[in-house]
Amino acid sequence: MRILVTGGAGFIGGHLAEAFLRDGHDVTVLDNLEPFYDVRLKEHTLDIHRDVADGRAVDYRFVEGDVRDTETVRELVEDVDVVVHQAAQAGVRESVDNPRKVTDINVDGTVNLLEASKEGEVNRVILASSSSVYGKPKSLPYTEDHPTEPVSPYGVTKLTQEHMARVYTELHGLPTVCLRYFTVYGPRMRPNMAISNFVSRCVNDEPPVIYGDGQQTRDFTYVADIVDANRTLLESDAADGDVLNIGSSDNISIQELAETVRDQLAPEIEIEYESAREADAEHTHASVEKAAEVIGYEPSRTIAEGVGEFIEWYQANREWYEPLVRES
Repeated sequence: MRILVTGGAGFIGGHLAEAFLRDGHDVTVLDNLEPFYDVRLKEHTLDIHRDVADGRAVDYRFVEGDVRDTETVRELVEDVDVVVHQAAQAGVRESVDNPRKVTDINVDGTVNLLEASKEGEVNRVILASSSSVYGKPKSLPYTEDHPTEPVSPYGVTKLTQEHMARVYTELHGLPTVCLRYFTVYGPRMRPNMAISNFVSRCVNDEPPVIYGDGQQTRDFTYVADIVDANRTLLESDAADGDVLNIGSSDNISIQELAETVRDQLAPEIEIEYESAREADAEHTHASVEKAAEVIGYEPSRTIAEGVGEFIEWYQANREWYEPLVRES
């Protein structure tokens, strides 16, 4: 299969491209190497892709470009069977500070991709959405029919992506699936995320810092589970035209998360607290019953197990990864 992964040098996109290459598919990665976080992490991911492609004797191509570039997108989409659209301007707080940029990339870039896919021979477009579309919970866990009232510009752009995908399916017959990810973590995760920062501070005998009172809860999803869901959808049409939650079905408070990391690495350290950050959701918790029924999705790890694996990976890769976290 020929697969285009947009945002394929990033955290989730990078893992997807690597997995598809290991499965024997030909992969093209489109990424603009946006320096939202240290580009060295993306360059490391691209090196992994090249090594895997050489070992598997599959075709791999990296294109430094932007999903907003109509000509580049059209050219790349012409040659693929499936588009896996991960490219986005990430960051809830970034979207509060710079909503025009986030809208330009996440909405206009997605329309660009859907237009090209409609005109090409694409079998399916799989789009990365987010739990940010839900906003404040009316009930938990979130089911896919929970009201969508995002509380950040980022969440609004992700909801708009979903509606655009649905319209292209209904009007043009383009098969699309939107996956609502719930706080993804794992090896090579963005260096400015809570888990990576907790681990970094604890291994350096510094207190983990919580923004707010720590009672916020999150449904953290191990990146391998995201890969499994996307891998299934490469060939399955069971979710075409639909949205699915992809989470862990488990959630944890930020306080408990910090304690879990601290207790494994530096149990004598006291946790510190700072003011809560604007537009952060108070609680997220995924119902994955629909994904289980439609595509057989099943989370592979509890949060505690996944955090333990990430700590092991961090320690094994500390020499090159930790400076990126410390500087983020």
